[in-house]
Amino acid sequence: MQSSNVVPMSAQTARFLLLGRLGFFGLLLLQPLWILYLAPPELGNPLVLLALLWVPLWFPLYGIIKGHAYTLAWANFVVMIYFLHSLTHLWVSDGVRQLLALTELLLASLMFIGCTYYARNRGRELGLKIPKLKDDPRR
Repeated sequence: MQSSNVVPMSAQTARFLLLGRLGFFGLLLLQPLWILYLAPPELGNPLVLLALLWVPLWFPLYGIIKGHAYTLAWANFVVMIYFLHSLTHLWVSDGVRQLLALTELLLASLMFIGCTYYARNRGRELGLKIPKLKDDPRR
């Protein structure tokens, strides 16, 4: 019989993973709905905007599905696009676009918080850590 090397995940870590996934899949669904159906751009080709806003979400998809802590950590760089997009629309838009921007900001915040704390907690559970500069023997 083979022994499993799987490190169990705490309930709190699992909740952060769920939160990060909820925000991520919400953004993945919101972008094409917003751009193609709910409030298409008034100028330009909506497919270009969709490519710019939707394609970056596909890069961390596999790691988020699998729950890879490293992927969820760097996915926070991707989510900054949606923070900026939503905050810009909150500032300059009104009506339905402002409501969509508020939804995008909420989903981006959920993803950011979930991914950040999942990566931190899961890294600790797996025994991974970034050494502090003061503890580096090469200094």
